[in-house]
Amino acid sequence: MEAYHDEEWGVPLHDDRALFELLTLEGAQAGLSWSTILRRREGYRAAFAEFDPARVAVFGDADMQALLANTAIIRNRAKILSTINNARRVLDIQRECGSFDSFVWSFVGGGPLVHQFETLADLPSQTPESVALSKALRQRGFGFVGPTIIYAFMQSAGLVNDHVTTCPRYAELR
Repeated sequence: MEAYHDEEWGVPLHDDRALFELLTLEGAQAGLSWSTILRRREGYRAAFAEFDPARVAVFGDADMQALLANTAIIRNRAKILSTINNARRVLDIQRECGSFDSFVWSFVGGGPLVHQFETLADLPSQTPESVALSKALRQRGFGFVGPTIIYAFMQSAGLVNDHVTTCPRYAELR
């Protein structure tokens, strides 16, 4: 967890595959701990074709059955179906907007929002931006994209800098 915090969390991502991965993992976390998902990340990468949306979008019934039997991931039917569906929706956005990256970053004006929280207790569970992005994704047919999940996605993908002001990463990512 410390390495994830120090090397990945909050670093601005501009890669559609990496953004799809984080969106999937944040959705998979619903009801679970982040450490549970992080320990399974390599299993998710293998199971979901390294999070290549074009490859995941064509998963069929046989793939679904294999995923439901795969102990390297969380075997929740709704979350698995959502990942396959979300890959198809990412492709739709790529066709319409050029990239998933440009779409999600448009909700923060193209650059990270820098907050100034002093303690972890100050961090909100959602913001107007996460509510707006969640609503836009749901309207496009995405699943497991409620405002709280989306805020966690925005934090992990660096759309917001939510390191507390006393954390060395706060200044490094500013």
